[in-house]
Amino acid sequence: MSTVANTPNDESVGSNAPADNLSRFSVHPERGFLPAIDPIERLPNDFALWEEIGVYLPKLLATQQLQPILDRLPALDVATLDSRQLSRAMLLLSFFGHGYVWENWRETGRTRIPSGVAVPWYQVARKLGRPPVLSYASYALDNWRRIDSRKPIELGNVALLQNFLGGLDEEWFVAIHIAIEAKAGPALVAIRDLQRAVAAVDATGILCHLQTMQSALEGMVAVLLRMPENCDPYIYYNRVRPYIHGFSEHPVVYQGVSAYNSEPQRFFGETGAQSTIIPAFDAALGVEHSDDNLRTYLVKMRDYMPPGHRSFLETIEAGPSIRDFLQSAASTPRIRDLYNECVELVHLFRSKHLEYAASYIQKQSQRGSFNSTLYGTGGTPFMKYLKKHRDETVQHTLTSG
Repeated sequence: MSTVANTPNDESVGSNAPADNLSRFSVHPERGFLPAIDPIERLPNDFALWEEIGVYLPKLLATQQLQPILDRLPALDVATLDSRQLSRAMLLLSFFGHGYVWENWRETGRTRIPSGVAVPWYQVARKLGRPPVLSYASYALDNWRRIDSRKPIELGNVALLQNFLGGLDEEWFVAIHIAIEAKAGPALVAIRDLQRAVAAVDATGILCHLQTMQSALEGMVAVLLRMPENCDPYIYYNRVRPYIHGFSEHPVVYQGVSAYNSEPQRFFGETGAQSTIIPAFDAALGVEHSDDNLRTYLVKMRDYMPPGHRSFLETIEAGPSIRDFLQSAASTPRIRDLYNECVELVHLFRSKHLEYAASYIQKQSQRGSFNSTLYGTGGTPFMKYLKKHRDETVQHTLTSG
């Protein structure tokens, strides 16, 4: 479905060694999967036209005037952009591409992306190791700035760099995800150190790192619970969600991209399933899910994650097992209790997500053939499988003795 670059070389991938230097995986000890340095807010002057379109994108979509502007857009050369600039370019081009396709979503979705967007989008995506489509990394991880640079990355201090239509609901929806990512940061260090402690049969260390994971999960859940404060289900469904749909059920031609040979391409849309957080907790805690369509889909979502994050997840999955340790004589009731508390918090997170999926999507009145109440933005029938994965999570709690 997509052609992506290989993950960074990492000798620990596929072995039973715990993740070592987190920077090799683009993981920050405090920010987690968010960039170690705040995202840049502007590209070099050669890309001023992109920046201008980005500023006016909400107005262009509101008046349905985006198409003629992007049809005339020249394909700019991205060869000289550095890594942070590439992330900014990917953000802008992803918003342009989705805005172009879904500008008139209530009636129809366009079946092509003009070369001025498609060609550099493909080139940038290749450099970043992700498909040329709006993914979670561009929609959330790279799409923020702090209002006060002296204060933490948290709700009330983050604003989006780019919007589709804009407004409080869109801002809040994405800011919630950014704040959750920030809360998860310390847990990723703890996951690495937990596996080291398991390998060393260090019960004291295991207890300490599970406590850190528990605290992070509590913070993540607390942020998630705030979604309804400023994001209304009707506004989300009708003014936020339509533009983040992908092309899996609505293939599009990337004009001018010779590698695609004028053939329509299918890529999944932006979804929280492209975040590495919950899969990392599952891997660390040994939470496994039986085969179903959602599990297959979640594996495909890894192609949409930044390569370093994919590599981190693979390394954790291949590392020492906390559940194996819990079956050993070195385990203690307190360790099992903490483990269970972490599993129950992951279950609570999934339960709340399921509740939001019902109220923000399933219970809405469908408008337009491309904004289904039965399928997620990634293109899957979500309710059945979200319930199943929620239930499978809590089944991993351990009984005493």
